[in-house]
Amino acid sequence: MELHEYARHDAVGLRDLIAAGEVTADEVEQAARTALAEADAELNALALPPFTPALDHAADGPLAGVPFLIKDSGPMARGVPSFLGSRGLETVPGHDSELMTRLRAAGLVTLGLTTVPELVVSFSTESLRHGPTRNPWDLGRGVGGSSGGAAALVAAGAVPLAHGTDGAGSIRVPASCCGLVGLKPSRGRVSSGPDAAEVTFGMSCDFGLARTVRDAATLLDAVHGPAVGDKYAAPPPARRYTEEVGADPGRLRVAVTTTAWSGVAVDPEVAAATVATGKVLETMGHLVTEASPEVDWDLVLGGVVPVAIACVASAAASGPTPPDSGRFEAVTRHALDVVGDLGALDLVAALAAQNRVTRSVGAFFTGHDILVTPTLGQLPAPHGTLRYDDPGHTMTTWHESLFAYGPFTVVFNIAGLPAVSLPLGWSRDGLPIGVQLVAPYGREDLLLRLASRLEEAVPWRDRTPGVFVGTGA
Repeated sequence: MELHEYARHDAVGLRDLIAAGEVTADEVEQAARTALAEADAELNALALPPFTPALDHAADGPLAGVPFLIKDSGPMARGVPSFLGSRGLETVPGHDSELMTRLRAAGLVTLGLTTVPELVVSFSTESLRHGPTRNPWDLGRGVGGSSGGAAALVAAGAVPLAHGTDGAGSIRVPASCCGLVGLKPSRGRVSSGPDAAEVTFGMSCDFGLARTVRDAATLLDAVHGPAVGDKYAAPPPARRYTEEVGADPGRLRVAVTTTAWSGVAVDPEVAAATVATGKVLETMGHLVTEASPEVDWDLVLGGVVPVAIACVASAAASGPTPPDSGRFEAVTRHALDVVGDLGALDLVAALAAQNRVTRSVGAFFTGHDILVTPTLGQLPAPHGTLRYDDPGHTMTTWHESLFAYGPFTVVFNIAGLPAVSLPLGWSRDGLPIGVQLVAPYGREDLLLRLASRLEEAVPWRDRTPGVFVGTGA
């Protein structure tokens, strides 16, 4: 299989070629290995050399034979080391996560581990362990984070799908930077088991990055649903998510805002892409108004920072030996220094602040079906813009700098709502601009219907970055 032929197909397209006997799964895997080598040489997006052989997987399944990558976001696959992007951590799990079990059953051919920022708490993927992961649209810019390596390699055509996690925007932000479809499912849609009841006190979830809406829907069909012993679960869908692709969403009440709740300025090109999306939706017949949830930003920071301190310090201490602070970057060291001052009442107060944000956002969706916002507040940032290893940062100032760049995503992690970033805009210099759609709790079906209609109206599939396998770029 030629590289240019491999790279132009999405996951469903490759699956269908294999099922029809037009190409073998081995041929697709070999093309993927060549593509990964070519792309990673430019992008620095793999945390380890590719797995040889691929991880065990079913020979059948809804995505049988499709190349895939997992994120270095914690213990995931039996026998595969996890570093969390840090020089100070290495753990080797003895069992699969529930998600990994489902990915194997889907027939996905897992070939590698992708780069992340240290402890997966940044919107840039530039760890001291690996160095910067480069954006295939502009090598001088970052890929976002924390699912940055995954986004870079999907955007470059090396694989059609890759695993990601999202605790404050970590799927949607890289999707915006790299021109991809990045879906954050509802809280409880994808199991965190068996090692966690919930991750980051329910703010974080697993899913993936894709180039097409139908691939995102197919992956969600393969992995959603509760596992035995889960603390809670999102309501089951009425039908398969793939059936929502292209389906009529009905006439929706759509709210559009480009105003950040934190008060930070939004890049005019980013705002313009969001407004243009609202106009497209209006031409489709939807009722589009300018409106926004009432969000108290002090409550957002108050709900996030104590939780981040606890979770970062806990992750840093999760290795088989006591943490060596000298092996960690500055913000991680700060979390280790101050976590002892964090009391149970501080965490209770943080969760109470999150509840107030969640109630306010939920109330907004009693009168609206969809909210449209920018995904990021800015264009993809040049390398070094976000400095996790800056010793001048506290956890508060770190999050202030993080959310000055990406102010629109974390609110929906707190609220647990489904949200997707779509590549619906492009800057004057040809950089992708993500637009975020948010739906009420449990309504991934509605997001996929609307996203697929936007994919038809404002197609992005034929746009490829300067670094794209099989093109000689």
